[in-house]
Amino acid sequence: MSSSPYFDLNQALRQRFGCRVQKISLDAGLTCPNRDGSLGRGGCIYCNTRGSGTGAWPSQSITEQLEAGKAFARRRYKAEKFIAYFQSYSNTYAPLEKLRHLYEEALAVPDIAGLAVGTRPDCVDDAVLDLLAGISGKTWVTMEYGLQSIHDTTLERINRGHTSGIFWDAVEKTRKKGIDICAHVILGLPGEGRKEMLETAEALAAADIQAVKIHLLYVIRGTALHRLYEEDGYRCMNRENYAETVAEFISRLPPGMIIHRLTGDPHPEELAAPLWALEKQANLQAVRDALRKRNLWQGKNWKMGR
Repeated sequence: MSSSPYFDLNQALRQRFGCRVQKISLDAGLTCPNRDGSLGRGGCIYCNTRGSGTGAWPSQSITEQLEAGKAFARRRYKAEKFIAYFQSYSNTYAPLEKLRHLYEEALAVPDIAGLAVGTRPDCVDDAVLDLLAGISGKTWVTMEYGLQSIHDTTLERINRGHTSGIFWDAVEKTRKKGIDICAHVILGLPGEGRKEMLETAEALAAADIQAVKIHLLYVIRGTALHRLYEEDGYRCMNRENYAETVAEFISRLPPGMIIHRLTGDPHPEELAAPLWALEKQANLQAVRDALRKRNLWQGKNWKMGR
C-alpha cells in the first residue's frame, strides 16, 4: 500500500498499466465558445488569448506533437506508455468528423495507451459522447471537464459562461456512457473563501466523478483578472493559505478519487502574480507539510453519502 497521503495520477496509471505512464499535452488548434463570440462574453477573466495553452505549436500535427512529447518523457521520466491529452481550449468543440480524425490520429501513434479530453461541460452532446464511448470500449478514456467552482455566483463573477447545473448534466450524460470524468477546480477565485472552496470539494466527493484536478488561480498579464488585480480588486492567496486549503480539500475527497494535480504551471513570461506560483516543487512540499501538520490525508474528512 502507498504511504502517500493522497492518490495521485502516477499511482493510478501505474496500477492500471503496470509501468510508468506519462500524459502528453496537445494543442489541436481548436477554440472555445467563450472566446470565439458564440457566447458573447469574451472569455473567463483569468484566460488570455492563449487559453489553457500547452506551449505546443498547433502548426505541428498531433502525431508530431506526440512523438516529440514521447521522446522527452522517455528521457526525463523513463515512461513506457503515454496518454494523449487534448488540453488546449475545448477539445469537443469542433465538427464530429474532425474530432474523430484527431482522436484516431492520436491513438494510431505507437505506445499511446489512452485519451484525456479537456473541454467545457457545455461543449458535449450525445454524438460526441457516443464517439468517445466507442473509443473507451477499446482503450482508456477520461473526460476532463472545467468546473472551477460549484457556486453559480462565482461562475458568473469569473465570466465562465455556464452554470453548475450544466456541469452536473454533463456528468450524468457522460457517466451513462461509461466514460470516466476528471473535474477541474480552481482555488482562490474572486469572492470565495475557504468555506466555499471546501463546499466544492464536498460536492465533487458526493458525485460520480473519478478524478479531480486542483489549480491555483494566478494572474496572467493582459487578462480581465490582471486589470482587477492592478486596481486592487483582487488579492492572490499566499502559499501557506493555499497549501492549507488544498490539504483540507483533499481530506474531503473519497480515498479512491484520483488527484491529477495539486497546483498549476503558469508560463513564466505571462505571470503577473503570485510569483511563488512558479515554484512548483516548493508548492507541492508546502501541501505535503500542511497535510502532515494537520494530520490529514485523502478521505479523512470524507462523509460517504453526503
